[in-house]
Amino acid sequence: MDPRIALLLQITDQAYDKKSWHGTTLRGSLRGLTTEAALWRPDPERHNIWELVLHTAYWKYIVRRRLTGDKSLSFPRTPSNWPDPAASGGATPAALRRDVALLKDQHDLLRDAIRTFPPKKLGGRAPESKWAYVEHVHGIAAHDLYHAGQIQLLKRLMKR
Repeated sequence: MDPRIALLLQITDQAYDKKSWHGTTLRGSLRGLTTEAALWRPDPERHNIWELVLHTAYWKYIVRRRLTGDKSLSFPRTPSNWPDPAASGGATPAALRRDVALLKDQHDLLRDAIRTFPPKKLGGRAPESKWAYVEHVHGIAAHDLYHAGQIQLLKRLMKR
């Protein structure tokens, strides 16, 4: 495997679910999450953890779509970005597990797209984007960590 691709996979995985020095990963921030905690919001105008789960899954899909160039791909929830957790079967423990599984599926599909991406194209720009492919991959890892931090903060605020 090209070492650049291997490094991008490592960065992506460390942000999502692999051991790393920075602390809690996105997947780790969801461990033991209850439906009640996933739906709690500190203010009516703020997002809850469940919405963040769907939002991060959506952006993994977007980066995969940009890497593959496959415009026929679609995200399995509507609206695509910031879907309502209760809109597809209600806000139940089973629905939460389904959406956390959706996040994992989107991560796995993104990993496949990174793994098979042509290394010589990493510096090129994705169509309809001002960012290079490599920047999209770095960005999705940063996005995971950003939202992992938000989730950790929401869980602490909820306990106050």
